[in-house]
Amino acid sequence: MFEFDRITFDPQMMGGPDCIRGMRVTVSLLVNLIANGSTPADILADYPYLEAEDIQQALRYAAWLTEEHVYPIELAA
Repeated sequence: MFEFDRITFDPQMMGGPDCIRGMRVTVSLLVNLIANGSTPADILADYPYLEAEDIQQALRYAAWLTEEHVYPIELAA
């Protein structure tokens, strides 16, 4: 498993969602920016206090969260 040392949770900040290094930048914001066409370079230009590893770790964390196992239920005939 990856180590997510840049992902922080603080119930006193923004209600406690997963944020980057204790800042008011959520993982979901970064994932949405990438999903909507922003490049990491675009994001770093718009958020100069972020680092490239912040973006990479946010994407790895989001991928890890979506690792789900689906167990189909067989319905009685």
